[in-house]
Amino acid sequence: MLDKIEQLKKEIEAMVAQSADEVEQLRIKYLSKKGEVSKLFAEFRNVPAEQKREVGQAINTLRDFAQERLDVLRSGVQEQKDSSVGVDLTLPGESMKLGTRHPLSIVRNEILDIFKRLGFVVSEGPEIEDDWHVFSALNFPEEHPARDMQDTFFIQRNPDVLLRTHTSSVQVHDMEEMEPPIRTVTPGRVFRNEAISARAHCMFHQIEGLYIDENVSFADLKQTLLYFAQELFGEGTKIRMRPSYFPFTEPSAEMDVSCSICGGEGCNVCKYTGWLEILGCGMVDPNALESSGIDSRKYTGFAFGMGIERIAMLKYGINDLRLYFENDVRFLNQFKSAH
Repeated sequence: MLDKIEQLKKEIEAMVAQSADEVEQLRIKYLSKKGEVSKLFAEFRNVPAEQKREVGQAINTLRDFAQERLDVLRSGVQEQKDSSVGVDLTLPGESMKLGTRHPLSIVRNEILDIFKRLGFVVSEGPEIEDDWHVFSALNFPEEHPARDMQDTFFIQRNPDVLLRTHTSSVQVHDMEEMEPPIRTVTPGRVFRNEAISARAHCMFHQIEGLYIDENVSFADLKQTLLYFAQELFGEGTKIRMRPSYFPFTEPSAEMDVSCSICGGEGCNVCKYTGWLEILGCGMVDPNALESSGIDSRKYTGFAFGMGIERIAMLKYGINDLRLYFENDVRFLNQFKSAH
């Protein structure tokens, strides 16, 4: 009996198979109910009692060995099947679609990089603010008509809490917490209660700048903004400043740049003036300095603010503000940047 078991083990060890069908035939031959191993269990009844323990262990070992051998053959057949499909390494790979930066992010990063080269640091602050940081500290007295310049979202249960209408509120925090010299740029979302249209939105993005030190003059402001405009729109860009009014700066100005589309000759984008308005600016009002604990007799400063959407519209020729917020992939895929 033991010799027969040993003979079957040699047969099983020598088994080969080229297909799943051949493996199945071998399983039937050795491990099915009528297979060779099963026959051994049937003959086991005739084994003398003193040999039953040894023979029983040998049969069980043979059955386990046969099962393991069939598993190996089955695995080999599957691997052979997989490799037969083959891989053509000369075929082009499947291209991976890469995402792009949002145009507002591209312009934002470009603007920030320009001012970082001038030594400005980036500061950010909360979008939900109090009246002091958005209005009062910036020389907006209560009931002052200048507050009507910005239609504000107030919290009904607490009118002192509101969504910021400009990122100047972050500059107030900076003036309260930092000692001059202060040189910061502040990007962020702002909110105004306006009807959404091609030219207006209730949410948009700003970048504002602030520089406070001893002997800061309007000439410093003009030179800084001229450098910025030429870096953003091109070396030949010109600027002009027109008198304006902002409660927190005095004197105040609106700054225009020469139209980069027509070169200042006049086109429908610049309404045939040759100029495009891009930002407001001015010297920080002494009241705004004093409100934040800065000695206006010792320090002066300038501030400026611009809408990122406005500049992106000019830079890319976009004519509808709503496109920025619709997440249309066809629109977004047009913008590429290294940032």
